Amino acid sequence: MAEVDDIDHHVLRLLREDGRRTFSEMAELVGLSVAAVKRRVDRLRELGVITGFSVQIDYSKLGWGIEAFTELRYPGTTPVAEIVRTATEVPEVQAVFTIAGDPDALIHVRVRDLGHLQQVIDRLRRAGNVTGTKTLLVLGSWTRDGMSPHAR
Repeated sequence: MAEVDDIDHHVLRLLREDGRRTFSEMAELVGLSVAAVKRRVDRLRELGVITGFSVQIDYSKLGWGIEAFTELRYPGTTPVAEIVRTATEVPEVQAVFTIAGDPDALIHVRVRDLGHLQQVIDRLRRAGNVTGTKTLLVLGSWTRDGMSPHAR
């Protein structure tokens, strides 16, 4: 387990809020020099705590405003690699979570409209050894990393 103190956690919160935040901005907010903040960020990257930087996208402005989660069920003998492969072959799938219990996987899907969602679900139902699905439509969301609510 990496040695991470309160200042490191503060730096991580600042970067989650805005991955493009400068070392100067963070230095002022955490009470350290710019060089000290840079050293901390570099150390957190070397330790693997920070694995990368990303951009947040408003997909509705790109015409992909519908989000859903679909539960996938498989026969008990299906290998996890097969479950992941089935879902990742569908381009609309944003994330795959293999989980314990029933269902076997939960996938995050992003689509243009409800007709498109139906096509994706139909494609998943025909893929691999899928024995059942259940889809939950996202009405709104909030993420700690995003730090702001998103209503649909």
